[in-house]
This record gives sequence, structure tokens and C-alpha cells, in this order.
Amino acid sequence: MVSSLHNSIAAKNDYSAMNAVTIDCVIFGFDKGSLEVLLVQHAEGISKGKWGLPGGWINKRESTDDAAHRLLNELTALDQIYLEQLKAFGNPDRFPLRRVITIGYYALIKREDYNIKAGFTASDAKWYKINEIPDLIYDHNEILAYSMKHLRNRVRQAPIGFELLPEKFTLLQLMHLYEEILGIEMDKSNFRRKILHMKLLVPLDEKQQDVSHRAAQLYKFDSEIYTKLTEKGFNFEF
Repeated sequence: MVSSLHNSIAAKNDYSAMNAVTIDCVIFGFDKGSLEVLLVQHAEGISKGKWGLPGGWINKRESTDDAAHRLLNELTALDQIYLEQLKAFGNPDRFPLRRVITIGYYALIKREDYNIKAGFTASDAKWYKINEIPDLIYDHNEILAYSMKHLRNRVRQAPIGFELLPEKFTLLQLMHLYEEILGIEMDKSNFRRKILHMKLLVPLDEKQQDVSHRAAQLYKFDSEIYTKLTEKGFNFEF
């Protein structure tokens, strides 16, 4: 009888409700031809001195979306950005002290529009090139890898660049963005033909300024077509 009761209690403990949920954010930027991700260095706790994705604990009476925006602002000073929820990461061993589930978010931002400043429980915050990511805490490398996979799927199904490139850009800059995301080298003439065929870009009567090479023509996105293609989707093969 006692043994049966003990087993029953143990079973209830095994299936008890979870109350440990965190947020982790993957923030992508694009600078000088390189795709980058924003990381923070922890100033306290078991991960002190190590690098990871910006995130943390959710307050009791706070939605996950509100928590993501609050934590991102407290840790990096980023504010008023669009965050998209990725999925929950719940490997039982992902956090060393106890069972913790984290909800992943990601965003694409123009680096030049924001000033990054570490705060709260972060001693530092800086951009890392996507091919120079250090060994991150917990399962953050896995979360980042999933985010990259998600971004690669998106780039083939909807236009991208509005959130990452300056307002005026060259075709080469746009191609380098696609190459960085997809991890492939593209044929310049083939990319130019396909991207211009989509009528997504508006050619400007302007060229690059202050460059040592031949100045290239500048373009901008047609916002109406960009929105339409984002909603409708397409199958863009390179």
C-alpha cells in the first residue's frame, strides 16, 4: 500500500505542470556584406562570462510577446521592433539546473537604425558574423541553427531585404544578402535577371557615391509589390 502510494506520488511529480518558461531572441542584421546575429555576454548566474542569445525569464502576469520585447530592450536597448515567434524548445536537459522550456523569437533589423547597449543582466552586447559564432550557452547554438533554417525557407517563399538593407541599395548588395542567408554563391547575371523579372525593385536615377570602383545603380523596393508578394508568397529558385 505504501509502495503503491509512493509510486502514485512519483508519477504525479513526473507529470506535474511546468512553471519554468523563458524567452530567447535571435536578432539578425546585415552589415558590409555579412549576415550577423546579436549576442549578449552574461554578467551573473551559472553562465556568467559566456555568450548567448538575448533572453530571460517571463514575469507571472506577462504575455510571452511582452516578455520578449521587455527582455530585448533591457538587455540590448532594442525597442519597437517586429518579433516573430519561432517555436518552443523543450529538451529536458537543455538547462542544467532544472527543467526549463524556452520560447524562441526572431527578428530582422537594419543595424544602422539602432544603437546597441548592454544592460540588465548583460555585461556586453555585440554583433557576430554568422560564420564566426562562438560556443553559446545551453542550446542557443541549436536555436540559432533553427532560426537560420527558418530564414532560408522564408527567403525562397517571400521577398527579403526590406528589414535588412538600407533604403537605397545595389543589386550586388541584395545578391550578397541572399548568398549570406542561403550559404551559396550565385551567378550575378542569373540573379539579376530573376530578381528584376519579379518587378519587386524600383530603379533609381542615382548611383553609388564615394566608391573606389565603378559606381553601380541604386534601387529601392516597391513597397506595394513587396507586401503583396509577402502575403501571397512565391517559389524563388536560384
